[in-house]
Amino acid sequence: MNLLIGGGAKLKLKIMLRAQALLLPACATVLCAANFSGAAAFDYAKAAVGFGPRPAGSEPDKKLQAYIAEHSRVPGAQVTEDSFIAKTPRGDVPMKNIIVKFPGSSGRAIAITGHFDTKYFPGRHFVGANDGGSSTGLLIELAHVLAGEKRTDDVYVVFFDGEEAFGEWTGTDSVYGSRHLAEKWRMDGTLRKLKALINVDMIGDKSLNILQDTNSDPNLRRLVWKAAADLGYQAYFTNQSEPMDDDHMPFARLGVPVLDIIDFDYPPWHKDDDTLDKIGPRSLEIAGTVVVEAIHRLERQ
Repeated sequence: MNLLIGGGAKLKLKIMLRAQALLLPACATVLCAANFSGAAAFDYAKAAVGFGPRPAGSEPDKKLQAYIAEHSRVPGAQVTEDSFIAKTPRGDVPMKNIIVKFPGSSGRAIAITGHFDTKYFPGRHFVGANDGGSSTGLLIELAHVLAGEKRTDDVYVVFFDGEEAFGEWTGTDSVYGSRHLAEKWRMDGTLRKLKALINVDMIGDKSLNILQDTNSDPNLRRLVWKAAADLGYQAYFTNQSEPMDDDHMPFARLGVPVLDIIDFDYPPWHKDDDTLDKIGPRSLEIAGTVVVEAIHRLERQ
């Protein structure tokens, strides 16, 4: 299409478009990957927080599982519940991952993951708005965005239960859901189809600073950081680097290229003031839009 207009009208249109650009999200002035709604993601996170403290195996955790499954049943999605019994310092605990699959045609797969449980703090009211809530909100909204797209690769949106340790973090008291699914996918052949797994955690902080996890695949990290830069979000994806142990690591140990997208510079981490007022729609939209663009780029590989 070619729009031909006169000189005076052209100047007025240029002024109008420039004014409108100032009102648009940063990605709209460079490249917009998706209609990812930070407001919708925030509402889903708010709903998750509304269930209260939700350690794995608790009644609020089970209610949130049902909520996630219900709100992820979008057109084109195959929703499955992955139930298992985890051996923990508190005994056997029933847990359940929620897996939302969008089938493609290539025979390859991409997984976007995050956790919904909160840390077990007896006698405290820890609701994990950022640590558990933000990833839940982002992933539910991601499922809604993916529902409107045609897929090349299978895309899995995975909600992990049991990321948090019941006591001190150890190799056997942590990431229960991802350890279970990594082994399950190893056994059923899904694992070898994965070209990438991107985990999101604590990405709702109003002062968003995503660090570079040194345990992540460098090529995948470069792809995502380039996507963020192309979207105009380079200020939020920093050069600060730290090794992170998170839900991506069971898959990394089995040879899957992984990336942890996490803002660990968050003073309320594991404190009772990790509440809804600390997270914002803008941060969720930035992280979510970058994830969708990363999926598109991975599908073109």
